[in-house]
Amino acid sequence: PEEALPVLEATVALTRRHWSHSETTVLDAQTTVASCLTVLERDDEALVLKRVVYARQVVRLGVSHKHTIVGGMNLSVSYFRLQLWHEGLTLLKDQLLPAARRSLGPDDHLTLLVGQNLANALKRNPERTRNDLLEAETIMQ
Repeated sequence: PEEALPVLEATVALTRRHWSHSETTVLDAQTTVASCLTVLERDDEALVLKRVVYARQVVRLGVSHKHTIVGGMNLSVSYFRLQLWHEGLTLLKDQLLPAARRSLGPDDHLTLLVGQNLANALKRNPERTRNDLLEAETIMQ
């Protein structure tokens, strides 16, 4: 992964130069770099890039698009890895889960995955309350 990072970063630069008209292609390349940074445990850098990608997806596709929801889940993972529990929980609870339920339906695989991630985060949060644990249990039912 360490050797791959410069290649992936060069890919982003080339993609911007030659396919700037295809923002989806640029965002995909940036997502790959962010994933590599996560594998390398460079979580602060990955978080910055995932925020950029998610913000662009919200603008381009809307909050309820499947790709935006996946990008938001990737962002929430980075928040949790950095112990930014409030940010990650807020993103999952206030944006991603309602958007997934609305656009994909309550029984869609991705909607269920967002709910599962929220429930697990509520349980793992060091500052969890009894209400958080009850909410996690309700989500998983």
